[in-house]
Amino acid sequence: MSRKTRDFFSVEWVKLELIRTAYATRGGLFAKMDPRMVISWYLILAVVPWLTHDLVTIIALFGITAASAALARVGPLVLGLFLIGFITDFAYAFGAAWVFGGDHETALALVEITLKLATVSLASIAAFVSLDPEELSTGLLAWKAPELLAFGVSYGYRMMPILFEEFGTVFTGLRLRSPQGKKGFLGLRALWRWGTWAVQAFYPIFLNTAKSVRTTVESLETRGFTAAQGRDLRIARLSIGALDVAVVAVTLVAVVGAFELGALFTIA
Repeated sequence: MSRKTRDFFSVEWVKLELIRTAYATRGGLFAKMDPRMVISWYLILAVVPWLTHDLVTIIALFGITAASAALARVGPLVLGLFLIGFITDFAYAFGAAWVFGGDHETALALVEITLKLATVSLASIAAFVSLDPEELSTGLLAWKAPELLAFGVSYGYRMMPILFEEFGTVFTGLRLRSPQGKKGFLGLRALWRWGTWAVQAFYPIFLNTAKSVRTTVESLETRGFTAAQGRDLRIARLSIGALDVAVVAVTLVAVVGAFELGALFTIA
C-alpha cells in the first residue's frame, strides 16, 4: 500500500497529471464545445459572483461551478490543490475574525469573498482544463485578443512538457550526486534536502530549455500563429453547434435561478 501511495504522489505522476491538464486529454463536456463559447461561458461565471452580496446566491453559483467542474472531468491533482486552498481560506477567514476581535458578521463577510474567489477559480478550472493550447489560442484570436497573447499561451503550453522533462532529469542527477545522509526527526532533514535540490534544479532547467526555444518558435511562426492569414484560417475552422448554445443557455437559466433563490430567502 505504501508503494502505491509513493507512486501516486511521485514526481512522474505529478508531471503526467499536469500534462493531461494542459492538453485536455480527459475529455468532458466542455472539450466538445467551440472554444469561443467555452470562453464566453467562463466570463459569465467569472463576472456574475461579483454582482451580488447575497450569501445564498453565491452558494448556489458555487454549486453551479462545482457541477461544471465534475462535468469537465477535472483531474485529481488540480482538484486536490483547489480543495487545499479552499479549506485553508475558510480556516483563515474564521481565524482572522477571531484574532482581530470580529463578530459573526466579519466572518460571514470573509466567507463571502472566499466563496466568490472559489466560484471563479472552479469556473476557470472547468473551462481551461477542457481546452488544449491550440483551441485556447484560437478562441482568444476569435475574440480579438492580441496575437502576442494567443501566441504566448500556445507557446507556454508547448514548453511545459520540456520543462517537466528537464526538471526530472536535473533533479535525479542532483539526488545521485549528493550524499543522502540521515532523515532526521520526522524526516525534516530529508525534506530540507529535497527542497534544496528542487531549488537548485531550476537554474540549469532554463539553460537546457533555451536550446529548444528557437525551434519551437520557428515551428509556431511557420504555422501562422502571428500572421493575419493564419489567423483567418484558424478561425474559419470554428463552428458553434447545438451543444454550445444549450450549455450557455442552461448556465444562464441556472444563474438566474441562483439569483431568484437568493431573493426568495431574503423575502422569507
